[in-house]
Amino acid sequence: MKKVTALLLTGAMVFSLAACGSSSTTTTEESSAAEETAEESGTETADNSDITIAGIVFQDDQFMNMMTQGYVDAANDLGVTLMTDNTNNDQAKETELINTYLAQGVDGLVIAPLNGDASVAALKAADEGGMKIALTNIEIADGDFIVAGYTSDDYTNCYLAGQEAAEIIKEKHGDETVNIAIVEYKSLLPDQSANRSGGYLAALDDAGVSYEIVADQDAWMQDTALETASSILTAHPETDVIITVNDGGTIGSVMAVQNAGLSDDIMVFGHDGSDQISSMIYDESCPLMAVVAQDPYTMGYLAVTALVNAVQGGDYSDTAGVCQYVDGIVLTSRDLDGVNTWRVENGFEALD
Repeated sequence: MKKVTALLLTGAMVFSLAACGSSSTTTTEESSAAEETAEESGTETADNSDITIAGIVFQDDQFMNMMTQGYVDAANDLGVTLMTDNTNNDQAKETELINTYLAQGVDGLVIAPLNGDASVAALKAADEGGMKIALTNIEIADGDFIVAGYTSDDYTNCYLAGQEAAEIIKEKHGDETVNIAIVEYKSLLPDQSANRSGGYLAALDDAGVSYEIVADQDAWMQDTALETASSILTAHPETDVIITVNDGGTIGSVMAVQNAGLSDDIMVFGHDGSDQISSMIYDESCPLMAVVAQDPYTMGYLAVTALVNAVQGGDYSDTAGVCQYVDGIVLTSRDLDGVNTWRVENGFEALD
């Protein structure tokens, strides 16, 4: 049986509540035993072949690909038909897909919505039309209609990564004022992006790091982040640190620093865990110092499990209208054994 890994937050963390109409917590046991949850909840039946669900994500990157794999594996384990699609950051396409699946009579939809406000109307209409809805990777204020939701506590995750960043920055710069550039995605998901960058900066503030923000720009895909970070380094050669808050921004920013030959001078702190990102952290010549790795696979797996249970008419009162947090973990260049442990637990080869 495939192992679905629950990623544990480093440091002390009190599980917080996410607003999705009502609130609840995700226990470590829930996150670490997704497949067992599917089996024990009665979701698996002798024949689910008559159930068809759809899964939507909003861009083609490693994070969303891992989430989609969670969708796919859960659907396969439960014996249901799954159709997947990608909106490519297009709100109109998202609405069109939702309406198309509803018109086709799809039983349920699991979705990483593009926007917590703009996406709600179409999702509510789909629910009213008889299609069950489960969410991933987002918190929404008016989510009473969903059967379940699984996401990350963005602020807390990045606060923990920021604590690690503060220690690494102090090791190199002491009490000096450091110049920080931020690469984020406020124009795409303003609340989520602000929570992530805000968590980082709050941790630096609380640790007493003296810093000045010299640039704060949007770029969330790898190629655009490479261009944006390169431009920042040209305009602000005094930059000491780049903070990024998604995987595309992280990889692109690291590549920009490397291309400029500044790996020994500029440190990058980022977001998300993947084969490529963890390999970068493990490489001592790479400027990527630490990230917080989310668990998109488990988000996707649990969401599909809950969705199928609801479609079957099972009891989902405990998850209805609730966004539950799936834990993250800080991966740092100061603990390479921990990086390798994370890689192995997530199906990647250990690095030498």
